Amino acid sequence: MGKETGFLELDRKDRTYLDPKERLTNYKEFVVPLPEEKLRAQASRCMNCGIPYCHNGCPVNNIIPDWNHLVYEGDWQNALEVLHSTNNFPEFTGRVCPAPCEASCTLNITDQPVTIKSIECAIVDRGWDEGWIKPQVPERQTGKSVAVIGSGPAGLAAAQQLARAGHAVTVFEKNDRIGGLLRYGIPDFKMEKHLINRRAVQMEAEGVTFKTSAEVGVEVSFKALQENFDAIVLAGGAEEPRVLEIPGAELPGVRLAMEFLTQQNKRNAGDDEVRAAPRGTLTATGKHVIVIGGGDTGSDCVGTSNRQGAASVTQLEIMPKPPEHEDKALTWPDWPVKLRTSSSHEEGADRDWAVLTKRVVSEGGDVTGLECIRIEWNGGKFEEVPGSEFTLKADLILLAMGFTGPKRRGLLDKAGVELDGRGNVAANTQDYATSESNVFACGDMRRGQSLVVWAIREGRQCARAVDKALMGVTDLPR
Repeated sequence: MGKETGFLELDRKDRTYLDPKERLTNYKEFVVPLPEEKLRAQASRCMNCGIPYCHNGCPVNNIIPDWNHLVYEGDWQNALEVLHSTNNFPEFTGRVCPAPCEASCTLNITDQPVTIKSIECAIVDRGWDEGWIKPQVPERQTGKSVAVIGSGPAGLAAAQQLARAGHAVTVFEKNDRIGGLLRYGIPDFKMEKHLINRRAVQMEAEGVTFKTSAEVGVEVSFKALQENFDAIVLAGGAEEPRVLEIPGAELPGVRLAMEFLTQQNKRNAGDDEVRAAPRGTLTATGKHVIVIGGGDTGSDCVGTSNRQGAASVTQLEIMPKPPEHEDKALTWPDWPVKLRTSSSHEEGADRDWAVLTKRVVSEGGDVTGLECIRIEWNGGKFEEVPGSEFTLKADLILLAMGFTGPKRRGLLDKAGVELDGRGNVAANTQDYATSESNVFACGDMRRGQSLVVWAIREGRQCARAVDKALMGVTDLPR
């Protein structure tokens, strides 16, 4: 490494945030990047550990020590080339990935890990600023055509890899803009959407065709795709929400998190209220909001509610409160279960754990509260704590309890592919082939709800499998 004693001499320093009072006034990104001198210093902390566990901690197997070394030396352009060799969209992961690579960092055993995510983001952002990122147009065309269904991270990664292999790729997206959950779901303050737009421009120059407002199985015939394309990639995500099955859950004041978040995404894109909210305007302004679900989506609801001017925000989680610090001797290099406080939580929210919801309270059809009870977990099962009932005031209840798998209506019903025991499209991680000839599946539609970085990995690997199936051989990386 460039500075073998860097990890001994320097403490971890990471990006900072704008003050909550400033960032809550808008939906723009609020992360303050480190200056180049400090980034290079942080990159020098990457130790010559011999076995870089960060490779396996990262689902796309980023070659992290190599580009850390190049950043330390100030060779940003080659660092970008190494980064792009494993990750098509590091500006996405550099913003929304939880960074399992940092949990796996060897330095994390006894110290604080290298700021891998911040360095990754800085490399690609500089690449765009310097004009180093250009379309990679294939030298030859194969004469083969591929339809990619879904334009989330898995679909985009698969499409870009296949186009660079020389195939004619068409991406079908049911929404009016490409991006999947990157576009509609992840708040703009975590990832601004111009980042997706400029990648789309790059991909179009590489030969990818995008068709929006084209839901396969509804507006577009799946059978027609089978007749007109040599291969089909199912990358439609896992969008079937987990529902709340308690009395009163059917009331208008109980809404899905994705509906709430998507409406704000559309407003930020300039859509009028009618277009943004076909089922009626949904805002947290002046309301007492309860978010059910303690994950990232719930956190996104907290941040969005605060920006909309909620009177109060409470986030509930059915699982017990995790420890503030993990036992690294037991968990490293795996992803640890520990208390995580997001930037949205820091902006203002009450959080409560081991809470079971019992009934939505209403008056005249309007939500007024939520009856709850505390629970204790024992051997993977919970028991209600007698006498622990309580009621929270609520005007709006947002359901952020995760997803149960891909939606079957429309696409999967028409595709006829076999599903696994969890309701996902059945396909392995070697050839990504489904039960239907020349139909492949990747991302959340295949593995279930997961991370953006896992979707990119599967999209890349699926592209390699498709290329090999069509051509007999492939040069695409796995």
